[in-house]
Amino acid sequence: MVLTSHDTFGTTGRPTGFWLEELVVPLEAFRDAGLAVDLASVRGGRPPVDPASTGDAALDPALDADLTRTVPLASVDPAGYDAVFLVGGHGTMWDFPDDGSLSGIVGTIGRTGVVAAVCHGVAGLLGATTPTGDPLVAGRTVTGFSDAEELLAGATAALPFSLERRLKDLGAVVEIGAPFTSTVRRDGLLITGQNPASSAGVAAAVVDALALP
Repeated sequence: MVLTSHDTFGTTGRPTGFWLEELVVPLEAFRDAGLAVDLASVRGGRPPVDPASTGDAALDPALDADLTRTVPLASVDPAGYDAVFLVGGHGTMWDFPDDGSLSGIVGTIGRTGVVAAVCHGVAGLLGATTPTGDPLVAGRTVTGFSDAEELLAGATAALPFSLERRLKDLGAVVEIGAPFTSTVRRDGLLITGQNPASSAGVAAAVVDALALP
């Protein structure tokens, strides 16, 4: 599972990072299914959590300890994994798309394994390519945090780009559900979810995909 290391929301001065629900819900589902999970982040160490996603709740102590030691993407060997799951949060919009290590990991695992992303985590698919050099998402059906949701969240003006538009520009077939409702799309072993409400659905699809013979 991959998390952002970016903690600033553009030039607004607002803090951002990963969205807690998009980590906690899938992580619990994966562990309940008996899957071994490693946590990584772009730079390693403790990734920033978006304070808007935590409310007044304190992090679970065990999770808090795990987050202090996420491994940097540059040290990850994708050959050791059957799946990669890209956790969302607005921070990903700044450091996921152009990170070469992440693109390499996603591209390598995407040849034979499961690639999954939820919400803004889908930004981590933008730089990944197939073995022939085509965009990984070209011709594939995906979803992700929509322009309509960005507008409702008051985020549009501060973003570096439109995720929905960038996916379409790369040739993806982008299917968008009603704002902030669970929307999951699976295209072979590529699984995407639109927003935080989609976290459980994406996780369930990943577990099902990994159970295939």
